Amino acid sequence: MMGPNEILLAEPRGFCAGVDRAIDIVERALSKFGAPIYVRHEIVHNTFVVNDLKAKGAIFIEDLDDVPPGATLVFSAHGVSKAVQNEAAARGFQVFDATCPLVTKVHVEVAKLAKEGYEFIMIGHKGHPEVEGTMGQLDAGIHLVEDVEDVARVQPAQTERLAVVTQTTLSVDDAAEITAAVKRRFPTIREPKQQDICYATQNRQDAVKMLSPEVDVMIVVGSPTSSNSNRLAELARKLGVDSYMVDHPGELRPEWVEGKTRVGLTAGASAPEVVVQEVVARLKALGAVAVRKVDGIQETVKFPLPKGLRLEP
Repeated sequence: MMGPNEILLAEPRGFCAGVDRAIDIVERALSKFGAPIYVRHEIVHNTFVVNDLKAKGAIFIEDLDDVPPGATLVFSAHGVSKAVQNEAAARGFQVFDATCPLVTKVHVEVAKLAKEGYEFIMIGHKGHPEVEGTMGQLDAGIHLVEDVEDVARVQPAQTERLAVVTQTTLSVDDAAEITAAVKRRFPTIREPKQQDICYATQNRQDAVKMLSPEVDVMIVVGSPTSSNSNRLAELARKLGVDSYMVDHPGELRPEWVEGKTRVGLTAGASAPEVVVQEVVARLKALGAVAVRKVDGIQETVKFPLPKGLRLEP
C-alpha cells in the first residue's frame, strides 16, 4: 500500500483567542477555588478539551438545577441567553463568563438596536448554543434563517427597523450568499459595522482555500459538534478535495490517504495542537515523510480574562 508522501499544515489552524481564553478561565477557576467548578455546556466543542478539564475537576452541566448552591459556575464560550444569566444570578452562583468577546459583541449590538425598536434576522444553525444564546438576548423579535429558502419564508412584524446578525462560526461564503438573499428581500436592512463572522473562522477558511489546490485529500481535526470545524471540511469538499474530519488520530482511516501524494491538515478553532501532532504522527506511520507548514496570517489577537481570574501583579 502506498501512503502519502507529504503533509501540508494549514496556517493558521487550531485554537483561536476566544477558545484559549475560555479554557484558561476554567483552569484558573479550578486553581483558585478548587474542584469542582461547574461549566454550563461544553466550554468549547472539543472532546479532548472537555475530557482534559473533567480530569482536572470541571463538571459539565446543561441545566442549572444540577449546580449546588454556592458553587462557582462558568458560562461556555458560545454565550448564554438572558434567562440563563438571570437564573444564575438569582441562585447566587459565583459566575465567570467565558463567552467569546466576539459573540458578546453581537449580544451588545442586539440589545442596543432592540432598544431602538429593531427586529432581527439571524443567520445561523438551529439548536447551536451560540444561536440559542444570541436569540435569548430578547424575548421576541429575532427570526432565524438557516438557508436562502428560509429567507423567503421569514415574516417580521415590520420592515422599517430590521437588522441582520450572524452566528460567528458560519461558512463565510454561505453567510454571504444568505445575507445577499436577505438584502434582496429587505433592501433597507441594517448590517453590522464589521461582519459578525469572527476573524479566526475567516482565517481558517481562507487557509483551506489556499491549501486545497495543493493537496489530494484534506484532514480536519475537530469534534463532530464543532460548527467551524465542520465548515472547514465542507469548504474543502466544495473546492473539489476529498475531506474528512477526525476527533482523534484513531479515526483516521488508511484508505483515505492511500495513493495520495499530499495530505492537507488543518484544525478547527476548538481543536488542540496536541491532537494535530498526534494526527501528524499517525500519517507518518502510514508513510508520510515530509511535513511542511504553509505560510498564512499570523494571529495576534488576545482577549483579557474576567476580573477575579487575572494573575495578581
